[in-house]
Amino acid sequence: MPRTPKKPADLSPSFHQRFNSYALAATAAGVGVLALAPPADAKIVYTPAHKLITPNHTIPLDLNHDGIADFRLKDIRFTTSPYGFSHIAMLSVVPARNANKAAGYSAFNRHYASALKAGVSIGPKGKFASGPMQMAYVMSDTGAHRSTAGQCLGPWGNVANRYLGLKFLVQGKVHFGWARLSVSCSGFVNVDATLTGYAYETIPKKAIIAGQTKGPDDMSVEAPNASLTMPTPEPASLGVLAMGASGLSIWRREVE
Repeated sequence: MPRTPKKPADLSPSFHQRFNSYALAATAAGVGVLALAPPADAKIVYTPAHKLITPNHTIPLDLNHDGIADFRLKDIRFTTSPYGFSHIAMLSVVPARNANKAAGYSAFNRHYASALKAGVSIGPKGKFASGPMQMAYVMSDTGAHRSTAGQCLGPWGNVANRYLGLKFLVQGKVHFGWARLSVSCSGFVNVDATLTGYAYETIPKKAIIAGQTKGPDDMSVEAPNASLTMPTPEPASLGVLAMGASGLSIWRREVE
């Protein structure tokens, strides 16, 4: 005996209105979550630190934590006279590979690393130099340089919370970062420094701001404020929606 087609459930206009509102709200909520979700690996990696750099010590700097040093902060002290009258102490930044560079300039056949202030952009438009770069130095000299003996010289002489601009390779791609240090000279023959943090931008060739520890992609997605959200009926499950008209009838009885 042929079956008589069932008549679709007669749903009230108010039900249709509520169901459409629910569908639109659910769709909008899903799109909102996708739009707010941060892209993978699109962030700044910041590492707080408190490392002392004292005479005749070298500190490796591994910005991206891959176990390989990207730069070295080197503090040396040596005597230039066989009688011990002239002493020089020097702090410098040394790239661990030829492609890595520090922001700086050249003068009098020497390379100097710039002591950047917070807020300076470090990126593709910056000036970088390769090879070891002097940061600060002090001399105790009884000879030709007696007039500068005991002075903390160089762009990093007696500064607090300044930034090294860094350009380095990660898997063959250029990235930018910074390292924050405070430097002082003591005892006329020593240069002392403290590394207080460093960071790098994970997106290749994207600039980073000196002192920046996170970017817009690092913001977490927060739940909406309950006081700003209007109460809504319990949403129908996917199983109920898949049942078609009969499932919607069940959901209708539950919410009415």
